[in-house]
Amino acid sequence: MPKPPTVEKFSFTGPAGNLEALLEVPETRPVGVTVVCHPHPQHGGTMQNKVAHTLARSFLKLDFAALRFNFRGIGSSDGEFADGVGEAKDALAAVNEARRRFPDVPLWLAGFSFGAAMAIRIAEEAKANGLVSIAPAAHRFAGKLEHQPSCPWLIVHAEADELIPIDESIQWVDGLDPGPELVVFPETSHYFHGQLVRLRDTVEAFVNRANAA
Repeated sequence: MPKPPTVEKFSFTGPAGNLEALLEVPETRPVGVTVVCHPHPQHGGTMQNKVAHTLARSFLKLDFAALRFNFRGIGSSDGEFADGVGEAKDALAAVNEARRRFPDVPLWLAGFSFGAAMAIRIAEEAKANGLVSIAPAAHRFAGKLEHQPSCPWLIVHAEADELIPIDESIQWVDGLDPGPELVVFPETSHYFHGQLVRLRDTVEAFVNRANAA
C-alpha cells in the first residue's frame, strides 16, 4: 500500500506579501508538479475547497507533487482581493515557487471556477506543460486572451452548473482555435456534488494520455 504524501505547510513571497501554501509530495521522486488555484476568494474559496483538493489528489496519484495556495487576503495570505489581476500575479508567484523546488520536471496548472480562469490567464506566460480547468469562469475573468494556452488542455464542466452556465462556456470554447478537450458531466451542479471520484478519474486519464503522447 503506497505511503501518504509528505505534507509541508509554508508561505512564499507573492507580489502583495506572503502567500499561505500547502505542498504535497509523493513518496517516489515526482515526475511533475502541479499548481492548483482555488475558487473565488470573495465567495468562500480557499485552497481547502473540495474540488481543489480533488485536483491535487488526481495529480498525486500520478506521482506529481501538488502545490496549493491561498490567494491574497485568504487565510494567512497577505493583501486583499484585486479583481483577478492581482490573483493572476499570485498564481505566477506560485508557479515560480513550484519551479524553484522542482526545476527539472514538467509543470501543470489546474484550477476550479475563478481559479481555473486564473490558471488559463497565466498558462502561456508560465510556459505550462498542461492545463486542467474545472468549471472555469473564463468568460468573466479570462475572456480576452492575448495568447490562448497551447499546451494539452482539459475543461470539465457541469451540465447543470448554476453559477457558470454551460452555454456560456461552450460559446467561449467555440471561439478558440485550437480548442481544449471539453468534457461535460450530465446532471451535475457547479460544485460536482457526488461526482468527485469521476472528476478525479477524468483528470487522471487526461494527464496520462497527454504524458503518453
